[in-house]
Amino acid sequence: MLSIRDLRVRYGRSVAALHGIDLDVSPDGVVAVLGSNGAGKSTLLRAISGTLRMHRGSIAGGDIRYDGKPLGRLDPAAIVRLGVVGVPEGRQVFARMTVDENLRAGGIGARSADLRAAARRRVHELFPVLAERAKQRAGLLSGGEQQMLAIGRALMSGPKLLLLDEPSLGLAPQVVERIGKIIREIHAQGTAVVLVEQNAVMALNVADHAIVLEVGRVALAGTTAELARSEDVQRLYLGGHAESQATADAEARDAEIRRARSRGLTRWAG
Repeated sequence: MLSIRDLRVRYGRSVAALHGIDLDVSPDGVVAVLGSNGAGKSTLLRAISGTLRMHRGSIAGGDIRYDGKPLGRLDPAAIVRLGVVGVPEGRQVFARMTVDENLRAGGIGARSADLRAAARRRVHELFPVLAERAKQRAGLLSGGEQQMLAIGRALMSGPKLLLLDEPSLGLAPQVVERIGKIIREIHAQGTAVVLVEQNAVMALNVADHAIVLEVGRVALAGTTAELARSEDVQRLYLGGHAESQATADAEARDAEIRRARSRGLTRWAG
């Protein structure tokens, strides 16, 4: 579905942010992008979504293709129409608009009223609280509810590939766990996901493959089980019980994916 080869990104004339990034995302995949602040995670999502220019960035080289179509010269609206939709870091909802108005804004590009209605039903099934708070201003929601609204608004356009930038940022652990379960459910319903995260435990539990960025380069790549066993990942991103639990969760997920594929299923159902 998504193929990135030798991607290089600059900000201005002199700041090189990404160096030779390779990444593949299959239609039935969830790929996590891990790394510390400044590693280039958000820059990678901006390059995919076509929003680099809004941040004074540009693609200096390499290739990004979605379903075989080059994305490098397309504007963000054209990329959304292809089915690639992003949820930016920081729960950027329209605070003065109601929950319902935010969802309507997300579905404005849908091809028909029937598709918008189906997308709204999907969002309300995933996030019942958004149906309950439909007339409430988005700025009055809790942090976790705003994150749910940001994801729900993106789903209103019926994406095939969802780009999530730090969805766990600033949320309580129980809310992070809930967001992780929702991401798995979105994937189970047929949407591929690229998940940028600093919360490695959550990311490795949700994804099936992952890469680790360090100063704009891919330092590690593999299945989540392989990365959870990596001494570097354990040392930098995991610790104690979280380390063993992330490893066990990732290995169980890999085993389930292998079983599903051996039965001839086209995607894992969660």
